[in-house]
Amino acid sequence: MAGLWFEQFSVGQRFVHEIRRTVIEADNMLFSALTYNPAALHIDHAYAATTEFGRPLVNSLFTLGLVIGLSVQDTTFGTTIANLGMTETTFPKPVFAGDTIRVETEVQALRPSSSRPGQGIVTFEHLGLNQRDEVVCRTLRAALMMGKPA
Repeated sequence: MAGLWFEQFSVGQRFVHEIRRTVIEADNMLFSALTYNPAALHIDHAYAATTEFGRPLVNSLFTLGLVIGLSVQDTTFGTTIANLGMTETTFPKPVFAGDTIRVETEVQALRPSSSRPGQGIVTFEHLGLNQRDEVVCRTLRAALMMGKPA
């Protein structure tokens, strides 16, 4: 199992995730279609050409999902019970088709669950960066994690 148990995390622990992913236009179009998001800024090249960006922006919720997904292999794969929420999520730079996203994660907080013995809550800060090392997404994610089996 690649994921870590609750007891294996420590505040300040950092992960530079090896897996990166290049976003393609189909990702954005499919995600927008699957989530019923008709925003012209994401799906209409002619409209997007008239904006300050000059081309479609990748849907920010796709970016958030990708950033968290790229962190899973090293941190929570097989040991997460549930995501409890994301807070302080920002998108300081846009993502476009052709951008390659990588992720860095830092453990911000830990606490044993008060209602679930043998489990704990880990708060992760995930940073998504593009190929120019610009932060394109930052989020704090609370995850309910399995404790190490006895």
